Amino acid sequence: MLTSIVGINWGDEGKGRMVDLLSRDYDIVVRYQGGNNAGHTVVNEYGKFVMNLLPSGILRPETANVLAPGMVIDLEHLNREITELKNAGISFPPEHLLISSRASICLPCHRLLDRMEEARLGNRKFGSTLRGISPAYADRYMKKALRLEDLLHPETLKEKVEELVEWKNLTIEKGYGWEPVSTADTLAWLDRYGAPILSYIQNTTDYLSKAIREKKSILFEAQLGALRDIDYGIYPYTSASSTLAAYATLGAGIPFAHLDETIGIMKAYSTCVGEGPFVCEMFGEEGNLLREAGGEYGAATGRPRRVGPFDAVASRYGVQMQGSTYLALTKLDVLSYMEEIPICVAYEIDGKKVDVFPGSCEELNRAKPVYEYLPGFCCDISGCHTLDDLPSAAKNYIRVLEDLVSCPIRYVSVGAERNACIRLF
Repeated sequence: MLTSIVGINWGDEGKGRMVDLLSRDYDIVVRYQGGNNAGHTVVNEYGKFVMNLLPSGILRPETANVLAPGMVIDLEHLNREITELKNAGISFPPEHLLISSRASICLPCHRLLDRMEEARLGNRKFGSTLRGISPAYADRYMKKALRLEDLLHPETLKEKVEELVEWKNLTIEKGYGWEPVSTADTLAWLDRYGAPILSYIQNTTDYLSKAIREKKSILFEAQLGALRDIDYGIYPYTSASSTLAAYATLGAGIPFAHLDETIGIMKAYSTCVGEGPFVCEMFGEEGNLLREAGGEYGAATGRPRRVGPFDAVASRYGVQMQGSTYLALTKLDVLSYMEEIPICVAYEIDGKKVDVFPGSCEELNRAKPVYEYLPGFCCDISGCHTLDDLPSAAKNYIRVLEDLVSCPIRYVSVGAERNACIRLF
């Protein structure tokens, strides 16, 4: 079984908690795109963890975890994540963690470039996490990037770093007017943070190919959501990689493989980190209540998330783009405080009712939400373990969302813990 777990909206839907839960049924978990610019939060018997680079299956000792070619990897951040988990009692034998030799390295100069560009843009900024992800991907497509495999060849690494630093300083020093970066500092950084992970670097395409031949089950973990996809998201307020399930096997380094199913993760309300159009945004006390009820602060950056009601227009588009087989609805318990629950069922653009997600920021910036209201369930549902345990208003909310996005909901989470999840079918 080859299954992808992907986000339906802007990200922060709760993919990490679902990967942690479902990885019990899989031999291998693969992170196939992105970098440390988003966090997946997992709560289990070991404690509470936020993974930015490591797959969320890393907390299961029987599961192999792969950082795939489609990723850009900040070695310093990866070392910090590994150390934090080791301190919590998680072991890291080479068969438990495999890092693709084809993955790109996100360097300190990429973080610097990210900061400089956001500073230059000022009020026009994209809302970057400032972790260098876009500059790192840009280098990949300019065919300038260092890859993990370069760490295994010190005889050629220095020359490659010299060429890269010379090129980068044309922008850093002569373009932005900042102090240049140095070859020596970059090599020292690569040595310090590359050495501890050398034993994990290998040909993961060969490893996964063999796993498929042996009929092993693989879970593909995406970062962010459909609306942050570089091609089909709200451009230019997107990530720098493809967040779609269609990219899963390609980013994993096995483009010849085919997915059996796609699980879309969809939050019971809307959240967004960063800049760009967000049609259903709540402001003031109304927004603060929802933000605090859901603990809506970025797992990677700690930034307050923008919040709003469930957006059926955006979610229906996300379900379509992800090709979802079925859905997991997360954080339903957060809505327990509402006496009535708003749902955005359509947009109004220039006086016309629209139920198809617009393809441009210009249209989205003019869009106004059209709301309908459902009765709230007004009780704590965090102790519910079956569908029958849920109050009728909560069951009705689930059915309405299924109808609005035209996709069945299989899982409903009513808390952050591993077992706080109800399977419907």
